[in-house]
Amino acid sequence: MNFSLVVCTYMRPTALQNLLNSVNKQTLYPNEIIIVDGSLDDSTSIVLKNNTIKNLKYELVDSDNRGLTKQRNFSLNRIGADIDIICFLDDDIILEEDYFQNLIRTYKIKKDALAVGGYIKNEVLWKKETEPRSDNKFYFDGWMRIEPSRFMLRRKFNLEPDTPPGYLPTFAHGRSIGFLPPSGKIYQVEQIMGGVSSYKKEVFNQLSFSTYFEGYGLYEDADFSLRLAKTGKLYVNTAAQLNHYHDKKGRPNKYKYGKMVVRNGWYVWRVKYPKPELMARIKWHSTVFLLTAIRLSNTLTTKQKKEAFSEGLGRVVGWFSLIINKPKMN
Repeated sequence: MNFSLVVCTYMRPTALQNLLNSVNKQTLYPNEIIIVDGSLDDSTSIVLKNNTIKNLKYELVDSDNRGLTKQRNFSLNRIGADIDIICFLDDDIILEEDYFQNLIRTYKIKKDALAVGGYIKNEVLWKKETEPRSDNKFYFDGWMRIEPSRFMLRRKFNLEPDTPPGYLPTFAHGRSIGFLPPSGKIYQVEQIMGGVSSYKKEVFNQLSFSTYFEGYGLYEDADFSLRLAKTGKLYVNTAAQLNHYHDKKGRPNKYKYGKMVVRNGWYVWRVKYPKPELMARIKWHSTVFLLTAIRLSNTLTTKQKKEAFSEGLGRVVGWFSLIINKPKMN
């Protein structure tokens, strides 16, 4: 299978170079690499000017095409005619050497796959399940990890997700694919992370990334995944591993981020459940209230007091904005 790698970047030249260095070491190398740069200066183009990366194409976009989903849609018109699979990566990622080999192999194992996600291995410490079960651990498929405090608190209020990892609960606020263990197995899901994703090229004959998610595009990957899952099967291959380093450059301020968490979260929820039942509505709002309260309480419990307050305030404003100005569904 021929495959293309697309990286949409914004003001992160050093992180991008580190990613490309890891691409250069791959046991299975992309047939083409397309960099779509939304930067406001030439720092990225300067870094790439003297690179030794094969099959590289560079595109600097103007303001009309700047923003994650717009840049991804822009890239789709630059994909080669002989490409079968399109892979997307965030620019602040470092790949394991066999990442593409394991990722592309999934399409041969799961012939019905429309999309396959990779696995971020450096964010959570997992262990094989060898101890008596405890309320402060999360268990899945013979593995265990620390249960985040927000999920333990949600459990006390009967707001724990009612679906497995990678599936959206009836009231949203689910467990991401980060709650899948590094077992080396392939798991079916309905959501994959856009920054470690891949798709059959034919998917884009009918779907494109939603331009509702402007700029940073929080949860755009969930939106696209859920729409795609209505037409076929998605998987995560936990053997296709990488490290995500969350470069702070190019991210929105915490107030804007907090607003996006609520408003974009509501939008994604309604993509899957356009007409949720009353109890699901109550649970969605209850969970927003609880998570907002937790974030505001972080002003007392963490050193990043300003960031916690700004994000908490953004969540409050985003929540109340739904009363008078709900997001318009595409």
